[in-house]
Amino acid sequence: MNFFRHRRRPRWWPANQPWSPPKRQPRPFLRHIGCVFLLFPLGLCAFFTWLGYVIGRQGDFTSPYLYVPLVVFLLVILSIVVRILRSIAFPLDDLISAAGRVEQGDYTTRVRERGARELRGLTRAFNSMTERLQTNEQQRRNLLADVTHELRTPLAVIQGNLEGLLDGIYPADEDHLTPILEETRVLSRLIDDLRTLSLAESGTLKLHRELTDLTVLITETATSFRADADSRAIALRVETPNDLPLLDIDPVRIREVLTNLIANALRHTASGGITVSVALAAKKVEVSVSDTGEGISSDDLPRIFDRFYKSKESRGSGLGLAIAKNLVTMHGGEITAQSEVGRGTVVRFTLPIDNGK
Repeated sequence: MNFFRHRRRPRWWPANQPWSPPKRQPRPFLRHIGCVFLLFPLGLCAFFTWLGYVIGRQGDFTSPYLYVPLVVFLLVILSIVVRILRSIAFPLDDLISAAGRVEQGDYTTRVRERGARELRGLTRAFNSMTERLQTNEQQRRNLLADVTHELRTPLAVIQGNLEGLLDGIYPADEDHLTPILEETRVLSRLIDDLRTLSLAESGTLKLHRELTDLTVLITETATSFRADADSRAIALRVETPNDLPLLDIDPVRIREVLTNLIANALRHTASGGITVSVALAAKKVEVSVSDTGEGISSDDLPRIFDRFYKSKESRGSGLGLAIAKNLVTMHGGEITAQSEVGRGTVVRFTLPIDNGK
């Protein structure tokens, strides 16, 4: 029973990592016990042989050869006990030492797997834990550096304009106050995006699901961008099927996803059009936002859902697509992108029709 229990994924094994069961091997401890039982009859034979030899010598214990078989047997037993202790104590000592280094902040610590099966499993879990800690620490440092970079530009603009106004270099007119107001809006959007992304990635963002007409939601979201699209002579179209079922989703969060995708398409489309379309598939709805913009290079395409990824000319925070990916994933869907330089981009995300309720 114990063997079959270890062939399944242990409860402590990370859910996002594949479980590879260890090969069936005899336990080191049982292997040593087997050696003891094998040597025990030989030891008894040696002991009785030695005892008969002693009796035959009629009480003469001065010969050193009397004790050689007994000493050899005791040494064998001692070596087996030492091997048992080594198979347990040494791996535990490695884990204790490694835990001390992790406590001091060294997340690159890894422990070599050895010893009994339980100890190897514990070591594997420890290495998985330190690997995740190292990844989280690197992400934290990258996030801090990215946030610092994103805050520096608007704060510099605000500071420069305010200093110019106070020194009398700039007049307090609309041309000089408008950039300050715009930069404060950039900071406000950045703070809101960071909060949403942080809650989504930590798993504390709560979805308020309700039956929603996705056609109405998409139409209302597209309408909010229509004035901007018309002013730039960009056609904004919505294509939805008539038999679209109601979806159990959080309409506020899905509106946020659509807003990010449409705004991103408008930002990178100089002429042509943007189409928001919906298609029905097996147990899911596929929403596509396609544009005829500048497109994304094949080198940058895999990174567009990363935090703070954006083109050099973009004025966004670089968090929109990262937020969209997290919100879609929380709904049980997937989001992908296809693009070709000079021919536009298509971003698709799916929403399940049946949420398992």
